[in-house]
Amino acid sequence: MRINLPGLLRERLPSGADRWRVRVAGDKAKRITLPVCPDHPDFAEIYHAARRGIVMQPRETATDKTIRHSVAWLVETYLDHMRAMVKAGKASDLTLKQREHFFARLVAHKASYGRAAGQAFGGLHMDIPTEELVAFRDAYAATSGAADNQIKAVRAMYAWACERKLTAVNPAVGIGKIHVGQGGAKPWTVADLRRYRERHQAGTDAHLALTLFMFTAARVSDAIRLGRAHEATQGNVTWLSWTPAKRGAKPVTIPMLPPLYRATRAQSVIGKTYLLTAHGQPWASTDSFRNRFKDWCREAGLPDLSPHGIRKAAGNLLAEAGATQHQIMAIHGHAEAATSEIYTRGAERARLARDAMALLAGLDW
Repeated sequence: MRINLPGLLRERLPSGADRWRVRVAGDKAKRITLPVCPDHPDFAEIYHAARRGIVMQPRETATDKTIRHSVAWLVETYLDHMRAMVKAGKASDLTLKQREHFFARLVAHKASYGRAAGQAFGGLHMDIPTEELVAFRDAYAATSGAADNQIKAVRAMYAWACERKLTAVNPAVGIGKIHVGQGGAKPWTVADLRRYRERHQAGTDAHLALTLFMFTAARVSDAIRLGRAHEATQGNVTWLSWTPAKRGAKPVTIPMLPPLYRATRAQSVIGKTYLLTAHGQPWASTDSFRNRFKDWCREAGLPDLSPHGIRKAAGNLLAEAGATQHQIMAIHGHAEAATSEIYTRGAERARLARDAMALLAGLDW
């Protein structure tokens, strides 16, 4: 590659390597050796600084601070890749934040076996023995779902590394799950919805939150982003449209039914989003809002319920009302029919049983 920049000099050293130097503008006798080559991302800034007589060092990245081929180095290299993917719109920022959290645990975790016992993973070679990752998983067995998700993240990182020939083995392959599902979030019943609304009257933030979840079936990550900017009126119908934050989910467009429209218009403070903090600002994170919603549930005597359970309740009620899988897919933003089948399967079986029993009702017994 030919590079032609004013004052830039390329010198071949006896070792065969290239050295790049720059003549300071206005002082031909003064030359500054550059600490980087032209393919470095900071080269242009360092070159222009040298032309002005300023010696500048490249920015130090997290990867630069780690030992090459260590666990910490692999983690930072992979996270840099993920950040670039997020910036390009090809990965979810929520997934990135989750994996940053998981990998911080991985780097800090201390080995259990052999001569490395007691040493933090971060400084060890990235070829972690499988039994060490099993011990890492088991250390978080109290939150088994998170423990399994951590191994899933590690498995994805090593698959990425193997594809790029950074390592030859994925030590997380074959590690089993320890979480035993309990059916996920508990669906709300009609009685639960009534009890909550009796405690939190129309016009309150708590009532608006329930109404928003019930009449959009949105996930928390989407509900805290929704606002009047997502509305569009066609004819006499106001529509709400958004693209779910969850990777792979399909865009959602639904009509705003009267209860939701009334609840959003009852707000005393209008902001960028429907759901606002006590200071009138959008919620900074899903966790902070989820904690506030749990407080509202406890105040209503419903401590074991969550926002995601409302999404399930909406799916169940839609199915019981006769909605098809594809109708529920359109409302929930599901990309696969099998996901929406969770809601329609039970309702369909109930309808089939009712119709079958009707056939027996006319028997001469």
